[in-house]
Amino acid sequence: MNKPLRRIAIFCGLLIFALLARDNWLQYVRADELNTRDENRRVRIERYAHERGNIIVDGDPITGSVETKGSDFKYKRIWKDGPMWAPVTGYSSQAFDASQIEKIEDGILTGNDDQLFFDRTMSMFTGEKKQGGNVVTTLNGAAQRAAFRGLGKKKGAVVALDPQTGAILALASTPSYDPSVFAGNLNSDTAARQKLLDDKDKPMLNRALRETYPPGSTFKVVTAAAALENKLYTGIDDKTNSPLPWRLPLSTKNLDNEGTIPCENATLREALRWSCNSVFGKISDDLGNDKMIEEANKFGFNKEIFTPVRADASVYPKDNRPQNAMAGIGQASNRTTPLQMAMVAAAVANDGKLMQPYMVAQRTAPNLDVIYTHEKEQLSQPLSGENAQKLQQMMETVVKSGTGTNALIDGVTVGGKTGTAQHGLNNSEKPYAWFISYAKTDNGSPVAVAVVVEDGNANRDDISGGGLAAPIARNVMKAVIDSKK
Repeated sequence: MNKPLRRIAIFCGLLIFALLARDNWLQYVRADELNTRDENRRVRIERYAHERGNIIVDGDPITGSVETKGSDFKYKRIWKDGPMWAPVTGYSSQAFDASQIEKIEDGILTGNDDQLFFDRTMSMFTGEKKQGGNVVTTLNGAAQRAAFRGLGKKKGAVVALDPQTGAILALASTPSYDPSVFAGNLNSDTAARQKLLDDKDKPMLNRALRETYPPGSTFKVVTAAAALENKLYTGIDDKTNSPLPWRLPLSTKNLDNEGTIPCENATLREALRWSCNSVFGKISDDLGNDKMIEEANKFGFNKEIFTPVRADASVYPKDNRPQNAMAGIGQASNRTTPLQMAMVAAAVANDGKLMQPYMVAQRTAPNLDVIYTHEKEQLSQPLSGENAQKLQQMMETVVKSGTGTNALIDGVTVGGKTGTAQHGLNNSEKPYAWFISYAKTDNGSPVAVAVVVEDGNANRDDISGGGLAAPIARNVMKAVIDSKK
């Protein structure tokens, strides 16, 4: 072979080698990524080529599938009580992909997950239609209805947890949306989704998991826990070192209380009962920023929580002395999700053990064989059992004879804490009404609840955690207790 022909042969050989390398890289290295890309229309066509499995609450499906005509998508997703369940399920749209459980559990619901390999193989031999598996949630239908109806037309969110396991019992967010209105692939679906995106009240925002608010006085529960855990105070009925008025450190401004209430040297129990800003602001300053951050982190602050749907990180900030004092009463840059405050109440109710929140209890094959069961997991121990019981006594005093009496339930021990969180430039906006609580029966605590209400139509003076949020929490707790009878 002469020299020019040899060069051409080598060049062609290199081209063939490059083609083989590229082909194998696409087929074996990037195959999974390309097969699951949202832009891959074949993936979406496959997703709706057969009936999706269902999302289950209390043994009944809250989802379904209907056959569509005139489209290369054979089936369309539908939901029962879509607006009530949307913060739990998310959406599944032929045109706009999916979100939340519909997205995270897509492999199970479509039947494509490796856990369903045996079922798929058997279907090939038996000739049965391919079906998706099912996702069994931890949600309690009665509690979810109580939460959704309690919020009504107000903006807000409710989260209820089982303190002993971390199971999410209710997860409501208002205003909400019906995922059915854009589940298809028509121009009307596009218009309906755009209308939701343009809505100034953000109905597609999951306020329970993805919105952070100043927690207001409900955060005093965390500050009290920090005081007990760091032995700043040990007896909840001993006098604290709390002068009145108390001046914010490095400032010329006093930290005022709401009205004329008995906060001077108040005990921890009375300070929580009356929600004394001066007492808890000084505790936060006495402990310092690092210890406050350490205790907040034990409750779950400053990191994202996965339920498995992601919840934004709540923030207890690193800050200077006056801002740390304000953060200790739930103001300044202190921001939290409703899920996080439900976790605070749950840890106190569970004698100091904080359990990992979760909402998927089981996954089942199409024939209902269980292929996955969640095992409860302890996330942390924010406070000792002894200190948790002290804090329970304090929160139960708040409900018996303090600011949380609207949460009382006949025959049930209830602990709680109210909050009215200021926000906006110079606190110019209407405050948020908060309430966190738990109920106790002879079998321990079956439920802890956090409620936040943004009531833009209420008179400013009428907005309070005890007035707006506590009755909703009460009905959610009662629904859980009644459902266990």
